[in-house]
Amino acid sequence: MSTAFVTGATGLLGRRLVEQLVQQGWNVRVLHRNPSDAVKLRAIGAEPIGGELEDQAALRKGMAGADTVFHAAALFTMWAPAVEFERANVEGTRNMLAAAQAEHVTCFVYISAAGVVMGDGKPMKEITEDTPLAYPSWAPYLASKARAQKLVLSANKPGELRTAIILPPLIWGTGMPMLDNLIKQVTSGSFAWPAGGNQIMSTAHVDNVCACAILAAEKSPGGRSYFVTDGQSQSMRAVMTALVGTKGVEIKARNAPLRIAWYMAWMMEFVWRTFGRSGEPPLTRQMLRMVGYDFTVSDRRAREELGYAPVTSWVEGLAVMHVAARPHSSKNQVGTA
Repeated sequence: MSTAFVTGATGLLGRRLVEQLVQQGWNVRVLHRNPSDAVKLRAIGAEPIGGELEDQAALRKGMAGADTVFHAAALFTMWAPAVEFERANVEGTRNMLAAAQAEHVTCFVYISAAGVVMGDGKPMKEITEDTPLAYPSWAPYLASKARAQKLVLSANKPGELRTAIILPPLIWGTGMPMLDNLIKQVTSGSFAWPAGGNQIMSTAHVDNVCACAILAAEKSPGGRSYFVTDGQSQSMRAVMTALVGTKGVEIKARNAPLRIAWYMAWMMEFVWRTFGRSGEPPLTRQMLRMVGYDFTVSDRRAREELGYAPVTSWVEGLAVMHVAARPHSSKNQVGTA
């Protein structure tokens, strides 16, 4: 029976990953910061290990005797100081790798992000894992994930530590935090379709990302990265309309030309930074770069090297979300005409 150590287990992806590992017979330990999370983690079959990514003692305790590490924890937000992204995403990953090497873990799977290849705004279609990483200063989340990914690939040592990278685009599924934020924007009338919402995007259901990560742990030769998708691409308008629709909400929003939206994002960042406003700006260049242009990826490498195939389709995932939201399924038309 294999033993895994998982970070980020209180998030959408990490929790589902733990559930899938337990269902497949793995012994699972998980890192957690909040003591109140321990009960919830035990309830899904995991052994909680209290600590943080800066705590080498906790990391080594969780990894002692483990075969595989799944590193899913990250600071994921569209607005925070660059130093916070570096501390959580880059230095946190560096600490994880050091602990894995000290405990002689044999496999390290890092959940990165497909957006690590996004630089200056431009359409990108059917891109592969050979696309160079990008480090835009105005997208500190993406840049920090790219730097962390480079660390993980560099740590691959045949016969000692196999490393693999999972590169999901938009992760979706029941309980996705992004959906609540999107609905708030829609209901307040602040949401607009960048570029009309016609740009094409890839998506990855949370179950598909977890399935690919487990396959990478079992089959990747090491030092490899893998895009993972649902096997289809759609327009941003189709994706967001369907996801919001699972909550009984209909988007009625104006269109925002991309050039104007980019300028607005820059202005909002300037105001928030200059005047120290609390919370996140309604729009940032980082957010706009992630959804404002055609961005589709090829998961051919995962299919050929790992035997990956989606385990949850777009239709199946939406059906589950509809059922989960059924008590609140009354239809509302909101937004601006």
